[in-house]
Amino acid sequence: MERQFLESVFKAQKFSAKDGALLADTLVDADLRGISSHGIQRLAWYSRMIKDHTLEPERQPKILKETPTSLLVDANKSMGQIASAFTMEKLIAKTKQMGVSLAVIRNSNHFGTAGYYSRMACKEGLIGISTTNTRPLVVPTNSLEAFLGSNALAFTFPADPHPFVFDGATAVVSSGKIQVLAKKGEQIPGDWAVDENRNVLHDAKTVEDNLAKIAFSEDRPGGGVLTLGGQDEVNSNYKGFGNSLIIELLTGILAQGSLSADTNKGKHDFSQFFMTIDPALFGDLDVLKANATKMFDRIRHLKHLPGTKIMIPGDREYRHYDENLEQGVSIDETTLAEMQAVGDEFGVTVPTEETVED
Repeated sequence: MERQFLESVFKAQKFSAKDGALLADTLVDADLRGISSHGIQRLAWYSRMIKDHTLEPERQPKILKETPTSLLVDANKSMGQIASAFTMEKLIAKTKQMGVSLAVIRNSNHFGTAGYYSRMACKEGLIGISTTNTRPLVVPTNSLEAFLGSNALAFTFPADPHPFVFDGATAVVSSGKIQVLAKKGEQIPGDWAVDENRNVLHDAKTVEDNLAKIAFSEDRPGGGVLTLGGQDEVNSNYKGFGNSLIIELLTGILAQGSLSADTNKGKHDFSQFFMTIDPALFGDLDVLKANATKMFDRIRHLKHLPGTKIMIPGDREYRHYDENLEQGVSIDETTLAEMQAVGDEFGVTVPTEETVED
């Protein structure tokens, strides 16, 4: 029901049937995997970006430069998912011929979960790498103001019973998780964000309001999300800072687009980087896949704390996917109200079979 609703809304917003189906699939896929920060709760934001022409639904990505192993793509203000899936499909074909290929995209926007595109490669027996920069949200080590994006990185590797899928921000958390907590009226459970004096904040609504000002205003306040490693240098937060800078170099710099720090003005553009590698360059795919699977199984069965499980990246998401296919996904009341408003605007009925959280 969620998928049908989304496809109907995207059609009304003048996306093609193919593009609308892709956008719906990326959001539904995120919700099914328990990544509600990147699921249907993003719909209202996408709709606002269409209205202010940050996004142009009828635009299509264009190849600016191409070699047998590389692509430079102009997303042309299309939705990030559209340009990213287009690019990953091209890379998969190139890598099957050449063994490795890579691409950067400019003039793009939010592309959903980075893992969606890396999994596209893994379905073809390839290693997939996907990254993006974002709005300015993250404070560098010792900084009082945001400069970096949450700058997601996804990496996949073939394995059984499912691929290895690491998909996460290079900050402590993505802004979407804070948005979801704010919509539910809940507190932030960890040390994720700070104010203008670098004091840790736990009220999700306060943090979300501040992040919105940082991300969408040129006169931005101080504070923001912390890098991996958290508040203090003694906990190696400079390593998280370094990881985030690597993503900035691979995206905004290579694509000659905007830095995360500058995406809140001018073109309002994001940049993305993708790479695919054929493991068969180095050995038989079945052997490599089996060896990876054995390593993960050994880790899962290490001695561990009572009442806990050792989970390999991807385990939780694939478990959620199977469970949610059976029981449906939960949608908070604020997101449901946003869906209702978007649905009313475009004459699309909101589904009633979803589970609404109290």
